[in-house]
Amino acid sequence: MSVSDVNDFIRQNRAVADQVEAFRGHWESDKHWVPRREFILRNMNDFEGELHMDQLLSLSMVWANNVFLGCRYSTELLDKVKQMAEGIEVEDAPVFKTRDEIVKQQQGR
Repeated sequence: MSVSDVNDFIRQNRAVADQVEAFRGHWESDKHWVPRREFILRNMNDFEGELHMDQLLSLSMVWANNVFLGCRYSTELLDKVKQMAEGIEVEDAPVFKTRDEIVKQQQGR
């Protein structure tokens, strides 16, 4: 699903789009919200019902926190959200290094 596909879906499904838009946090910039919205839209059909929607929203935040803030989670959880997000393009995503990677780089000088 490309950005234009998402925009087409939103135009054709206004009620769903309004529901998803309500999940946007007031702190989320467009840069963070647009890919997270796509994550939610791509996976909504697999998480129907209020309880399952909460799970989807949580997974979308895990994915966004990992991509944009560098937060780390269990390998199993990250594998799951990366699979769910496959194909979502994030422009200018930050690159994070672990402390060990930085130390190794410094020692190589």
